[in-house]
Amino acid sequence: MSLKCTNCGRAPEANTRDYRCAVCGSMLDLAGPLHFDPSQVTASGHGLWRYRHTFPLPPAAQPVTLGEGGTPLVAAQLDAGGPTVHFKLESLNPTGSYKDRGTAVLLSWLQSQGITAAVEDSSGNAGASFAAYAARAGVHARIFAPAYAAAAKLAQMEMYGAEVVRVPGPRSQASEAVVQAARAGAYYASHVFNPVGLAGLATIAYELVEQLGGAPGTVLMPIGQGSLLLALQRGFLALQAAGCIAQLPQLVGVQAEACAPLWACFHHGPEGLGFVSEGETLAEGVRIRHPLRGDAVLAAVHASGGQVLAATEAQIETGRRMLAQLGFFVEPTSALVWPALRQLLASSAAQPVVAILTGHGLKSAVA
Repeated sequence: MSLKCTNCGRAPEANTRDYRCAVCGSMLDLAGPLHFDPSQVTASGHGLWRYRHTFPLPPAAQPVTLGEGGTPLVAAQLDAGGPTVHFKLESLNPTGSYKDRGTAVLLSWLQSQGITAAVEDSSGNAGASFAAYAARAGVHARIFAPAYAAAAKLAQMEMYGAEVVRVPGPRSQASEAVVQAARAGAYYASHVFNPVGLAGLATIAYELVEQLGGAPGTVLMPIGQGSLLLALQRGFLALQAAGCIAQLPQLVGVQAEACAPLWACFHHGPEGLGFVSEGETLAEGVRIRHPLRGDAVLAAVHASGGQVLAATEAQIETGRRMLAQLGFFVEPTSALVWPALRQLLASSAAQPVVAILTGHGLKSAVA
């Protein structure tokens, strides 16, 4: 896997345990774009490993898999006679969220590097996914999670055998705790800092084009760190470069008003961060005050002609109930897409419209 610093451009040394640039401290990223070759997509089989050729893995790396990917795309109308929306059911991945796509590729890479123990931080879904795939790979997982995280998600992590460290205070305190563990010598297998997982998330773009028979016009999703949106952009760019699609879809990210830094920056510029707090929200999966790849995520939104929207707590509650009436039982974070759909469909959203349902309702308490 070839990496480079997003700031100074330096490549990290081989077999380094640094999770960020050792020279300037900036984020690391893949050294080049993703490459998609339709002739190398496996025609048979199921799941994201049909796209193995797009992953930045050593040729001899063995897949660490639980059957992730290949999720359904279900069409529905929000109102009788209204426009059709296509819902991508990422909630049906093995641990109940889209995170499994990135985690499968990340743990495959960790296993290929001989790493047998690692730490991670998460408010829920990423930690549950990491715990499951670490168990599958034989990697000891220690996960730092905010104490307020959903009990069902914390229990899920522990059931897989992970050591869960509950950290009091806001989400940012869990991030600080894992950094301290990394400084003490633990291998930090961050789903945000380590970019290899983005290639796994990008497979959603490949599947959408196959399932729709062409590129979607608009794709909307909840965003906290924004890794999902960034990965989708890269996946669609790879498809365009391969001649599989002519035009890129508009990418729309949705945040909770209680903690909406990307929304604030999109609409008000950098000074918008001045009035952003890490407020409590039902959508705990996007409660991120300082998105680490925020600049890249916003650049992806602007380049696609998309936008960033925000929803109130009341809208999140309503969205969860209304999605359930369509047969989709989702966690509150996924319900962010409902008010965004209402707003987009009332304007001129490019068709077809896809909404990504990122996490299953069984992973959180029923309101």
